Amino acid sequence: MSTDLSLLRLLQLVSPGLPIGVYSYSQGLERAVADGWLSTAENAHEWLQGILQHTMTAVDVPILLRLYDAWQQQDQAKIMYWSQFLVACRETAELRAEDRQTGQALAKLLSQLALLDATAWQQYPATTLATLFSLAAVQWNISAKDAALGYLWSWLENQVLCAVKLIPLGQVAGQQLLYSLASNIPHCVNRAERLNDDELGGTAFSLALASSRHEMQYSRLFRS
Repeated sequence: MSTDLSLLRLLQLVSPGLPIGVYSYSQGLERAVADGWLSTAENAHEWLQGILQHTMTAVDVPILLRLYDAWQQQDQAKIMYWSQFLVACRETAELRAEDRQTGQALAKLLSQLALLDATAWQQYPATTLATLFSLAAVQWNISAKDAALGYLWSWLENQVLCAVKLIPLGQVAGQQLLYSLASNIPHCVNRAERLNDDELGGTAFSLALASSRHEMQYSRLFRS
């Protein structure tokens, strides 16, 4: 169970107010709405459920857990390997840019919070959000499982907020969507913990297509 302070640090780390720019990306959801793929809360639920199962659980979370272990061991080679592995799993320039820019922004913030191991990551091309998120979790005595739960929650909350703005959905519908999808997060973390290295990987073709099309979208609210 989390200590009081580690829980508070986790809440800070997953807060929408964290100044790293996650809110400015929709991960292809904006294009999916523009193309008419998503127009209801039910569509959004199916879309986010698919990404949660096929990419977040099969790629992001297991790599986050490996990065956590590598930071605990201060194994720089493994930290770099898994960071580069995660970058290689990103299928579009937009998704790679999001990971790099949010990761570097978190590195800058953590450096200013006296986590000096984060400083060099402000410049690395292979910087990812998971790399710095896992560093903060280790340094702030957040357990690996709690870190994974928080990481998925933060991703889901941002995606639901995007759906509320873009489809659009009412605030209550957004909360209902968040409530329903969040119930899957513990199962996803448990599944991710059991994956071996050779089982990592997954794709959501529609996400990759929507993201690549979003890079060329003429008028948009979210960055690419």
